[in-house]
Parts: sequence; C-alpha cells; structure tokens
Amino acid sequence: MKDVPVIDQPKWPSPGAAATPASMSFRVIWKATDERILYEDKMKHFRVEGHRATAQLEASVRVPSINFSWNSDPIETSSANFAVIGTEVNGKYYDT
Repeated sequence: MKDVPVIDQPKWPSPGAAATPASMSFRVIWKATDERILYEDKMKHFRVEGHRATAQLEASVRVPSINFSWNSDPIETSSANFAVIGTEVNGKYYDT
C-alpha cells in the first residue's frame, strides 16, 4: 500500500481529540509453510484455519502539517515470531 490516507490523533481516545491528515505506506510479505494450523473455540464461536507462515514488514508515516516523517528499517531486516495465512470465522458465521 502506498500513501494511504490516515489521521494522526495523538490524544485519542480523549473525547474531541484533534485529528490531523497523514499518510502511511507499508509493504508486508507473508510466506506460508506446510504446517497446518487450526485454532477453534466452540464456546466463543471462533475458528481460524490455515498455515503457519513467516512475515516481514516495512512501513513509513508522514504528517505534513507538522513536518514529521518516520521510516521503519528495511523489510530485509524484519521478521515475525508468529504468522498465519488462512481464514477466520466467528459469530453467526461460525456454524455455516
């Protein structure tokens, strides 16, 4: 995603917190493994099925009104301890 419009709202969740236009860019890479994953809680009507994965992310944020920008380290230096690629169902969709 590149230059996605977002808001900067540093005092959120305070009522009436000021919002300033900002933008965010990010790149995420997920790679599935062969390891199948199933997380299910029948009492809470929640299920995730998929494959364990690796994930990497890089991001940048811009708030022009205050001349602020931030960039993460490059994606090549990123790694996640846990990622899943799959499907999730919950609530009324759980039993379908």
